[in-house]
Amino acid sequence: MPDLTGDPNQHNPKDSLTGSCLCGSITVTINDSELFTKPRGHLCHCSNCRKVAGSYVSSNLLIETEKVQITDRDGTLKTYEDRATGSGNPVYRSFCSVDGNPVKSETQAYPGKVILKMGMMPRIPQPEMEGFGLHRHSWQGKHEGITMYEVKWAGPDRKPME
Repeated sequence: MPDLTGDPNQHNPKDSLTGSCLCGSITVTINDSELFTKPRGHLCHCSNCRKVAGSYVSSNLLIETEKVQITDRDGTLKTYEDRATGSGNPVYRSFCSVDGNPVKSETQAYPGKVILKMGMMPRIPQPEMEGFGLHRHSWQGKHEGITMYEVKWAGPDRKPME
């Protein structure tokens, strides 16, 4: 049996965190010494993020573009222009064209930032919020200490769930 690499306790990043797609063609490095000093990122329950993640929720991190280095060794990074969004603004969803691994999303709503798909990372910071809480499945558990928003988790029209 090959060595298992999925245990987050085996990874203790200090100033950077690196993950890769399944085939190893694309690597993403986050250079942020404060990545694990407080809750960061968000869980998203919108149907588009769920589809991209292939799961009932997507773990995402909105972060400044300059803190992220993406290496596309074999030229497999492709981008899909998603126009089926609630705002009507496109979301550019990038993925590995060999193994289908989601890598990042970008939208004009967050200039200078990128939304990383954290499932490719060996360790994920505790999320600080959940978006599209109205779209959660009834069987999902609650996460203590994480603010849940009805729909949007950012911007002036965000509304916490009660």
